[in-house]
Amino acid sequence: MLEIETSYPSVNKTFRIPINIVEELEKIAGEHNTSVNKVVVQCLEYALANIRTDTN
Repeated sequence: MLEIETSYPSVNKTFRIPINIVEELEKIAGEHNTSVNKVVVQCLEYALANIRTDTN
């Protein structure tokens, strides 16, 4: 389930994201009445916590 944090220290960065992914992020943000930025941050946190680090 999507759980949105309220605020955190941050830095500005620019990334190129495929249009279809942006559209999905915008849909999720709209469904949860939050910003796309907060959804992206949560997605990245999840990915970093669950990324496989083994090379096999």
